[in-house]
Amino acid sequence: MVGIFGIVNLTRDSFSDGGRFLDPAAAIAQALQLHAFGADVLDVGAESTHPDAEDVPAAEEIRRLRPVVEALVARGIPVSVDTCKPEVMRAMVVTGVRWLNDVAGFRSAPAMEVVAMAASTPGIRFCAMFARNAEPRASRSSVGTLGLLDEIRAFCRERIAAFAAVGVDRDRLVLDPGMGFFLGRDAAPSLHVLAGLGELQREFGPLLVSVSRKSFVGEVTGAPVAERGPGTLAAELWAARQGVTWLRTHDVKALRAALAVEQAIAGATSGLPGEKRPATG
Repeated sequence: MVGIFGIVNLTRDSFSDGGRFLDPAAAIAQALQLHAFGADVLDVGAESTHPDAEDVPAAEEIRRLRPVVEALVARGIPVSVDTCKPEVMRAMVVTGVRWLNDVAGFRSAPAMEVVAMAASTPGIRFCAMFARNAEPRASRSSVGTLGLLDEIRAFCRERIAAFAAVGVDRDRLVLDPGMGFFLGRDAAPSLHVLAGLGELQREFGPLLVSVSRKSFVGEVTGAPVAERGPGTLAAELWAARQGVTWLRTHDVKALRAALAVEQAIAGATSGLPGEKRPATG
């Protein structure tokens, strides 16, 4: 079954839940609830990446992250830190996190220096996300779908080679094709990539997909952020059917339940072709 990253935002201005979990106790409680609901990994971030987000200095990111990450690691829960800053990555590696997740794709030389350092740490893995602007902020550019899958393929090949060059085995690198404003202002790029996920997974898997409550779901459904749960779940189940390895979500409970039902149905239908029907008449 697909693995789940549960999102925990320690931010003032995340588009979905900004300000709710700035207090470490609130963040830890939310993280533990997501873990109880079935999150395999808790993805903790202290700086939002939407186009209008505030800049958060590295020292402030570390201040927000440390008590939450340390509390979760002490409980033996796998933690991912979502950051673009090499100094934050470096500080979090020593806390015992299991993942570093960079929406800028580890495309800077300083970020790859941290990867090279962390490569010697047993068990640590990396998630590199594609974004069209290659910056730690999403943008509102409208760039369409022409050549998009080829851009993602080129990114995946380049990142795989870069990680291999610093000693990271392929199974320790997960690639994220990006979604929402990271692909473009309109829904079309995200829908285009979702339609091509099966092909990307077969060629470059393992993949992580993060569609939770994003702008394209709102565009398709007309729903505000707080009401994007059903549309999010539809996109997540589509991604799961394409074979993606990981899904990153705010609503772990709903996704875990939906995946369990789909798995149960798949198990039940596997016996249908050979079933004997009762005689009639």
